[in-house]
Amino acid sequence: MELYSFGEFSNKEEGLLYTGSYDKTVKVWRVLDKKCVDSFIAHEDNVNAILVNQDDGCVFTCSSDGSVKLWRRLYRENSHTLTMRLKFQQSPVNALALSSTFSNCFLYSGSSDGTINFWEKDKFSGRFNHGGFLQGHRFAVLCLVAIEKLIFSGSEDTTIRVWRREEGSYFHECLAVLDAHRGPVRCLAACLEMEKVMMGFLVYSASLDHTFKVWRIKVLPEEKVCLDYTDQSDPKIKATEYEMSPVLSPSWVERKLRASPFQ
Repeated sequence: MELYSFGEFSNKEEGLLYTGSYDKTVKVWRVLDKKCVDSFIAHEDNVNAILVNQDDGCVFTCSSDGSVKLWRRLYRENSHTLTMRLKFQQSPVNALALSSTFSNCFLYSGSSDGTINFWEKDKFSGRFNHGGFLQGHRFAVLCLVAIEKLIFSGSEDTTIRVWRREEGSYFHECLAVLDAHRGPVRCLAACLEMEKVMMGFLVYSASLDHTFKVWRIKVLPEEKVCLDYTDQSDPKIKATEYEMSPVLSPSWVERKLRASPFQ
């Protein structure tokens, strides 16, 4: 078996590790005793990524066969059952991300054709309905991460794109393109930073150019007055400024070391 991707789910009772492989299977391991508790053929081609919804334990898998599948673990059992198959494109699917808030839940998938498809979960039926796709990358989308209303995508075209989803709609806009890498961006991670007057994100990127970079993205709230001559009112419209800057870049570290009195 050639291992390719993995996801992990833990709760108070037990920890489960999900692994996917080029042999088209997904295996479920109980971390406590290191035993394989379930194994099933998930796709018709390589399993490229696994995502676990930490809220309800649902497992998402994607594959080179162009499909995304949703699996549920049977109650009080170790076996899993297929509940939904999302197939919208013929191109291999390489990455998954889940954006879940109190009001909605969106699933994103990155494909080899450079597109990012997304689905919204219906609040009543629980089904994921296709909402559209994002275009911007020139080559394959290799990794995705979602946090709050922002989606970060890394691509074979060496760039990282920052997308924002508009509240209450399917509309997405590309806020920035980070192009510091010289090779395909293979892995992304992000975390939220809260400050007094702004919201910030730390984004970590790893590339096939053998480098690892850390980015700080600041969301600066700024209120501007917009005069409406129709009704003589002047409602306030919230604007947002995005500032991208590398954190602990190699050149910054080198300059600090040269300036250090201990050198």
